Amino acid sequence: MTQETGGFAALELHPSIVAAVLATGYEEPSAIQQQSIPIILAGHDMIGQAQTGTGKTAAFALPILHRIDPSKREPQALILAPTRELALQVATAFETYAKQMPGVTVVAVYGGAPMGPQLKAIRNGAQIVVATPGRLCDHLRRDEKVLATVNHLVLDEADEMLKLGFMDDLEVIFKAMPETRQTVLFSATLPASIRAIAERHLRDPKHVKIQTKTQTVTAIEQAHLMVHADQKVSAVLRLLEVEEFDALIAFVRTKQATLDLASALEAKGYKAAALNGDIAQNQRERVIDSLKDGRLDIVVATDVAARGLDVPRITHVFNVDMPYDPESYVHRIGRTGRAGREGRALLLVTPRERRMLQVIERVTGQKVAEVRLPNAQAVLDARIKKLTNSLAPLVADAESTHGDLLDRLTADIGCSPRALAAALLRKATNGQALTLEAVEKEQPLVPTSAPRERTGDRPERGERERRAPMPLGEGRARCRTALGARDGIAAKNLLGAILNEGGLAREAIGRIQVRDSFSLVELPEEGLERLLTKLKDTRVAGKQLKLRRYRED
Repeated sequence: MTQETGGFAALELHPSIVAAVLATGYEEPSAIQQQSIPIILAGHDMIGQAQTGTGKTAAFALPILHRIDPSKREPQALILAPTRELALQVATAFETYAKQMPGVTVVAVYGGAPMGPQLKAIRNGAQIVVATPGRLCDHLRRDEKVLATVNHLVLDEADEMLKLGFMDDLEVIFKAMPETRQTVLFSATLPASIRAIAERHLRDPKHVKIQTKTQTVTAIEQAHLMVHADQKVSAVLRLLEVEEFDALIAFVRTKQATLDLASALEAKGYKAAALNGDIAQNQRERVIDSLKDGRLDIVVATDVAARGLDVPRITHVFNVDMPYDPESYVHRIGRTGRAGREGRALLLVTPRERRMLQVIERVTGQKVAEVRLPNAQAVLDARIKKLTNSLAPLVADAESTHGDLLDRLTADIGCSPRALAAALLRKATNGQALTLEAVEKEQPLVPTSAPRERTGDRPERGERERRAPMPLGEGRARCRTALGARDGIAAKNLLGAILNEGGLAREAIGRIQVRDSFSLVELPEEGLERLLTKLKDTRVAGKQLKLRRYRED
């Protein structure tokens, strides 16, 4: 055993695992690791309640690796994750911790990649399988015995899996595994649906709960500014003119938005790239490496694509699109200001999103100060400052090295030194006129209060609101919530909230219709009032759901 008597060595893990952990730079286990590792090593089922960022991956990876038998070429542990990005992140962590364990192999199983190589890796005896539920069920349809030898199961971020609608897939996976397995469940929250899974599938589980407050890093300077939705690209370009950043990550909600904003930034000469769920893993790695070494300065990303991204160069985070909840905001801005470094986070807020800003401030316990969009004078001053900073180091010995050339050029051209200097400045600025009038013409911004233009053939709001509801399913009641598309709500958000807090099976919920200013949800008629009482405090995207029976008269 290692000579160390404290830290990870005190947890009685295999020396090769301890050595691999220490090689990564970690010296002391976190609270979730200290409590979870002995329980999992002892073979108990466990429910762990902890937020992302507390070290929970190592909390289950280390004891599971300790219990793996490298001589057995068969799947022995299954880790389920809600998204491809998280599955890849967890698989990478297992590979890191197993570096000094010859014969242990890991396979990541997720959608968007060929099924053949994944199934082959499992059949060839990968002991650790990290999978998303949907793709794993695809493999089970091909080979129902694929999980027959698994004796350790981990559900990572179980609440997120249910929000994404994986309840049915989880039941299929449970049935395909030996009943004698050890089951470990990690979740940030424990709604009724998670507790129901634990009651059905875990045996006398031990409970571990890490008390963490949603709190931002104090080293991060936070601010917000009000803009109209169609001003965002112009606002970002103007902010970049005045913000002194080393590297920056800009968060948006959709894959298309990552491409659109990255293209706009590249067109203005910034070294920028998009990062979203459609980008292949090898390309993702190239983007992150480029950000680390300075070949890129800006990455435009979605929340899922940015998971696990830790680049010390990042000094700024731009929340171009409002996050769906306060926790996402905390995770986003945590990409800067790490390890005591200073950072700056800016949040663009549209008039309709003021309430969500208030929720973020209340949950984080910190005021997000309002700032104004830089005016033309500030942009001009910033440009002149950048030019000054680039020229200042060149002035010191320029006259001694290039003075004679200056005299010859002014004589040959027949101009004054001032005229020649002005011509060289024009070349250095690519012909850009550094005047107030030029900046004002170049970057006009519509006032925030301006009405939004309608585009395409989308029906007017009144027409959309007046559409008749779809026919009601048998045995169901239609309920209404005042939350709609204008609140940033999608059908999957409503479905996840009702599944989590209502404890219903997926098939119990009927059609969900999202309109601009409200939404309609079909729920079981039987026990409806009891269900509505259960859901009365439920929040979606930071706002109260407040479901009520819908009267169609």
